[in-house]
Amino acid sequence: MIANRKSSHLHHGTRKLMRQHAATRRMHHSTADKSPKHIGTITPGKLKIIPLGGLGEIGKNMAILEYDNEILIIDAGLRFPEEDMPGVDYIIPNISYLEERKDRIVGVLLSHGHYDHIGAIPYIIEKLGNPVFYAAPLTKGIILRRQKDFPNLPKLRVVEVKDGDTVSLGHFFVEFIHVNHNIPDDLSTLIKTPVGKIFFTSDFKFDPTPLYDKPANIEKFRSIGASGILLMMADSTGAENAGESISEKTIQKNIDEIFTQSHGKIVAATFGSLISRMQQVIHLSEKYGRKVVIEGYSMKANFAIARELGYIKMKQHTLINAKQIHDYPANKVTILCTGAQGEGNAVLMRMANKEHQTLSLEKGDTVIFSSSVIPGNERTVQMLKDTLYKQGARVFHYKMMDIHAGGHAQREDLRKMIQLIKPKFFMPVHGYHSMLFNHADLAKEEEIKEENIIIAENGQVIVLDKYKYEIEKKSVPSNLIMVDGLGIGDVGAVVLRDRQLMAKDGMFVIIVVVDGKTGRVKGSPDIISRGFVYLRESQELLQETRKRVRYIIEKATLSGGALNWVYLKDQLRDRVGEYLYEKTERRPMVIPVIIEI
Repeated sequence: MIANRKSSHLHHGTRKLMRQHAATRRMHHSTADKSPKHIGTITPGKLKIIPLGGLGEIGKNMAILEYDNEILIIDAGLRFPEEDMPGVDYIIPNISYLEERKDRIVGVLLSHGHYDHIGAIPYIIEKLGNPVFYAAPLTKGIILRRQKDFPNLPKLRVVEVKDGDTVSLGHFFVEFIHVNHNIPDDLSTLIKTPVGKIFFTSDFKFDPTPLYDKPANIEKFRSIGASGILLMMADSTGAENAGESISEKTIQKNIDEIFTQSHGKIVAATFGSLISRMQQVIHLSEKYGRKVVIEGYSMKANFAIARELGYIKMKQHTLINAKQIHDYPANKVTILCTGAQGEGNAVLMRMANKEHQTLSLEKGDTVIFSSSVIPGNERTVQMLKDTLYKQGARVFHYKMMDIHAGGHAQREDLRKMIQLIKPKFFMPVHGYHSMLFNHADLAKEEEIKEENIIIAENGQVIVLDKYKYEIEKKSVPSNLIMVDGLGIGDVGAVVLRDRQLMAKDGMFVIIVVVDGKTGRVKGSPDIISRGFVYLRESQELLQETRKRVRYIIEKATLSGGALNWVYLKDQLRDRVGEYLYEKTERRPMVIPVIIEI
């Protein structure tokens, strides 16, 4: 059942979905074990915690709580590829462990609407048996809107939950608690299990003066801590950053100052999911009489959802489309767009490169980068800023003044959460290993025993009871699953290595015609080079390569017996590769093609 502390009323459709889900669970357990199902009952056994993503990395967040053949999933996120993953669109968790146990899944809790927590849903939903998701209104809106891009998938089953709601899922009794982040409707969860209470922070920060949101209920967290928490799983993304998070009120004050100084167009670039920043820019544009253009696929989609649900408020005639921009003076226009990370196809990069169909930059325009730089994007962002400066734009970014606040708690906020919750066991999640270890050190400073701090890796199985934990020797599969176009998981280590090789040193194709009876080479071998050498300027290298190809094949013929074409291709690949490296100190991918006639 699900209930709100303030009201027991639920939308009819939600109640119907809950009844269907409960009936399905009853049918499953009627023939299964007969162990007690109520949280208040002392049930022998231990709780398994299995992180499938988010540890030792940024993104791809997904975790499992498993007790007595029942599985509760927390989040299902994606991760963006690294620079050494050419052609890869996304990386998602390996869910093979869940595929084999999909009939045991009692529900999926979605903490908030960022893709590193919900982005894997379209790629895994069928393999999980289309379980029921529990999500706040904005999160629900985002995942349902995105699902329209996957029309062949089954309809999502989503139960809407809010701050204070509770839901009973088999052995797990879940309460949802509002926390601040840089997207509305972020929910931490208090999960009661037969072993003890688990508190999952979600991505969070403490903001005493948030804009367009309410501050976190500190007394609620204090009462949760006083009730006795066995384990806290806590966001670690900001564990290496000293101090406290910057309030959104400070951010708005500084962006307001930029607006007062700007005499041309204002281009505000940020993440497409940063709803609070969108609202700030819209509010200030209306304050200074500017029309607003919103550009970027993800930003437009999230804006539409947030406006429909009331998270973004805008006057009737503030919004214009890109084609109307020339109907207004430059100092009366704001462009709100994606591209603050220097993405090649994003709006800001296309504007900077003069490739956008309708939007452009002129001398005197102002560009605001209202986001921090994701690690790995520094060089691309710097090149973008340089291009903007060359065009005469005034550029503001977070290192110049506080115009962006991350959504993640910094060290003093993390310390405060530990002090409020006072868990017996502590498990840092969401972050690189350095972040996890720094968060663990913070927990030690707050007198959590070192033997009660769990630093794990993706795929490890943590077994927890009321007194201790242990990590099983055998892990579950947690290797990277790469999404490339319509392919899911078909880009493995070998394919990725080949792409890296071609991207680094190119490819070298040898096409040779061989007489099947005599083994003699007919004519001169053809050579195709892509990304390795320019053929017209490498005639000596090519002539010598052709001689070696002929020699390798005809030597094999003289040795007698039928030609082994597989062996011959391997010989050509290895020996020609060695020769090319000797002459160029580069290792292109050598592809021999033998045509037998």
